Amino acid sequence: MLAQQKFLVCIAISACIIFGVNCSIEEEEHGVVYANRCEACKILATELTERLKETGKSREIIDLGYQVDDVKPKERVVYKKSELRLIESLEDICDRVLQYNLHKERKGSTRFAKGMSQTFKTLHGLVNKGVKVDLGMPYELWDSPPAEVSRLKTQCETLAEQYESDVEDWYYHEEEKGVPLIKYLCEDIILKDEDSTCLYETFDEEESKKEEENQKGSKEEL
Repeated sequence: MLAQQKFLVCIAISACIIFGVNCSIEEEEHGVVYANRCEACKILATELTERLKETGKSREIIDLGYQVDDVKPKERVVYKKSELRLIESLEDICDRVLQYNLHKERKGSTRFAKGMSQTFKTLHGLVNKGVKVDLGMPYELWDSPPAEVSRLKTQCETLAEQYESDVEDWYYHEEEKGVPLIKYLCEDIILKDEDSTCLYETFDEEESKKEEENQKGSKEEL
């Protein structure tokens, strides 16, 4: 039993080294890499696009305005094309960023993703097996948003406020043409004279699994 626990502790230490988690002391200040404008815009555009897909499913017809003369009917519009839909979609849109986690085993903008990171899946698994793992913080805070995600939420809110009129222009004139929000808002406006390569970065889960298997194989050989 003792030998097994020592083996699991070794796995925990290896996981910390491989995934970039410091299990004995707090992460150094320079180890925190906040999202850049490209990454923040990507998250904003992604979440707003998803939110508009959700609200766009409604076929509701809404009444606008108030008529004193009951003889005149109120103006009626399709909710999907209404200002109300955009307002409701933008409301608290950046709160959705708090659903993200920092996946330090990934590169570039893909390190910001929803779901538990492989790092913490491994560490939670060790704790469930009775191994003591010290990350320099209470266990209850392990799943709290890291500093990078909290800052990302603020960055998202800033962009949403600064470029609200551009979002409106896209909504009323470009969405129906099939122009992606991420291209119109991020690539063509916010990042017009900046590096926008992060916008189209994707995470290849299958490739990641192959790398993990190769790493496991190398350790077994050692």
